[in-house]
Amino acid sequence: MGFSYVTETLLKGFGTTSLLFIITLVLALPLGLLISFCTMSRFKPLRYLFRVIVWIVRGVPLMLQLFVVFYLPGEFWNELDNTFYFDYGVKNMGPLIAASIAFIINYACYFSEIYRGGIESVPKGQHEAGKVLGLTKWQTFKSVILLQVIKRTIAPFSNEIITLVKDTALANTIGVIEIIILAKGFTYRAIWPLFYSAIFYLIFVGALTLLFG
Repeated sequence: MGFSYVTETLLKGFGTTSLLFIITLVLALPLGLLISFCTMSRFKPLRYLFRVIVWIVRGVPLMLQLFVVFYLPGEFWNELDNTFYFDYGVKNMGPLIAASIAFIINYACYFSEIYRGGIESVPKGQHEAGKVLGLTKWQTFKSVILLQVIKRTIAPFSNEIITLVKDTALANTIGVIEIIILAKGFTYRAIWPLFYSAIFYLIFVGALTLLFG
C-alpha cells in the first residue's frame, strides 16, 4: 500500500465530495433566496408554513435528514415495487442523489435565514427611494438591495459554505463513496490514510478562506 496509491484513491473520493459540495451550493443558494421570500411574505399562511419548515430543518440533525431522504421512499416503493426502488434507486447513484437532496434542503433553509437577515437589515428608505425613482419592486431589489445584502452577508455565508465542506463527510452514512469512507477502507492495514484525508479538507477550506478573504 504505497503513498501514491492511497493518494490516487483518496483523490477519487474527494472528487465525489467536491461534486456533492458544488451541487449543494449551486442549488441551495437560489433556493434559499426563494425560501427567504416565502418566510417574509405578507401572505401569512405561506409565511408561517415556510418558517415552520425552516425551524424543523434547522432543528433536526443533518444525519437524520439523510436517513429520511434515503430510506423513507423505500417505505412507499415497498407497496408498489421494492425491486424497482433498490435496483434503480439505491444501486444506481441513489445514495448520492439522496445526499444531494438532503444537503440542498438543509443548507437552503440555513441560507434563507442569512438572506432574510441581510434583506431586513437594509433600511426601508431605500425601498421607498426606488419607488420614487419609478423602479419596480424587482428592479429595486436587483439593482439596489441585493448588492447590499451580498456585502452584508458574505461573512455568515462563508462560514456556512466552509461548514458544508466538512458536512459532506456525513454522506458516507448512507453509502456515498466519498473520501472518508475510502480512507476508512485502508484502516485494516494502516491508520494513517484516515488522518491523511484531513489534508484534503484543509487545502479545500484554506482555498475557500482565501477566496472569501
